[in-house]
Amino acid sequence: MKDDRTHPFRHSSEDASAARRIPDTPQTRAPAYRLAFTDADFLMREELRPVRLQLELLKPQLILDERGVQSTVVMFGGARIPAPEMKDQAKTPVLAELTKYYAEARVFAQRVTERSLASYGREFVVCTGGGPGVMEAGNRGAADAGGQSIGLNIVLPHEQAPNAYVTPDLSFNFHYFAIRKMHFLMRAKAVTVFPGGFGTMDEMFEALTLIQTRRMKRVPLILFGRDWWSRLVNWEMLAEAGTIARADLDLLSFVETAEEALAILDGWDYDCA
Repeated sequence: MKDDRTHPFRHSSEDASAARRIPDTPQTRAPAYRLAFTDADFLMREELRPVRLQLELLKPQLILDERGVQSTVVMFGGARIPAPEMKDQAKTPVLAELTKYYAEARVFAQRVTERSLASYGREFVVCTGGGPGVMEAGNRGAADAGGQSIGLNIVLPHEQAPNAYVTPDLSFNFHYFAIRKMHFLMRAKAVTVFPGGFGTMDEMFEALTLIQTRRMKRVPLILFGRDWWSRLVNWEMLAEAGTIARADLDLLSFVETAEEALAILDGWDYDCA
């Protein structure tokens, strides 16, 4: 192992290795004797939740820093939307129609990644939830361009593995939804939202709320599918009722195609946002 320590103390991995070679006695077999940072049972205790939250925030942060990822383009969207070539297997006629957004997501991600490669893959890196559907389309488009992409997966009650197009070294797994959503937005230079379900809406409104309340810098928030979103959310009613300011509607842009979304990115003044 490379010795990259900036201090003179013994490396923790050395002690972890040494602890596995100790004599087998009643004392060394006792849970109390385990090194705290190698004791999974201890780390899973209720009282250790703050530590687990910190670890889940820190691990992807350090890896992305080490990989030189400086900014991302986030792609939210439904896990159940199939690829166009799987249209005949869609569970509903509406999902079959929504395959067009899988295609647009793939093209958008490819074009964004081609631009990202001009900065050696450090800026505007595609970032998805790492699962199937629109998320797969985003990672797949990045792979089409020969670039890297990020997948932020999460443990769910049903089995879910990362899609095959996520860059393996940038494929992360989360327990906490809140920390996962932080990582979606910490480096975001743009947020795109495709049709989806509860998870997609949760992610979209999280980003929208943070931008509206100026808890994060304003970035392009682009919704693919005007008809879909206008039927799902009565945006005008919110403004008319006064529960949001009419100016808040300007935080959103609606597009149908990858080209329209790219034009918004090209016209965005990041210095003044």
